[in-house]
Amino acid sequence: MPKFDYSLNYAELDLRAQPHLYRVGVGEQGVLLVQPYKSELLPHWRFATPDLARESSEKLYTMFEAYLKDGDFVGADMARKFLQMGFTRSRRYANHKGGKKYDGPVPADKKGQSGAHGRAELPRSPEDPVKAESARIFKQKWEQAEANPVYAAMKREHKARYG
Repeated sequence: MPKFDYSLNYAELDLRAQPHLYRVGVGEQGVLLVQPYKSELLPHWRFATPDLARESSEKLYTMFEAYLKDGDFVGADMARKFLQMGFTRSRRYANHKGGKKYDGPVPADKKGQSGAHGRAELPRSPEDPVKAESARIFKQKWEQAEANPVYAAMKREHKARYG
């Protein structure tokens, strides 16, 4: 699978106007880079409590469906990534008090990429049930997005056309 292209200047790009430049990548790659979607989705992304997670995940899923209706695969994929990130960040806070999973800073050449990059994982805290519930809520919406047949078809078409 082609990797997300971190070499592009996302601050200057409008990927709604240039969807051919977008690569799905793996997981949440690019979730906080791709414009104009980051600006549209980020204000609605909250996971501190189950009530906020429910409201957030429902809004993000509604946006996901609107992007699909508009034939905007990049927008739909970015909304899906925000749902996935709601799950992963909630789980991180459920497992690690304060949300810090790894020891030490991310090396400068690895910023924006996923993974530990040679850093040691900190010991897990006792599970935070509030964040665990937020994670469950986001996971359900993320899985719903992944299972959407229109999304799946658009994803296959985008990958076949652009890589």
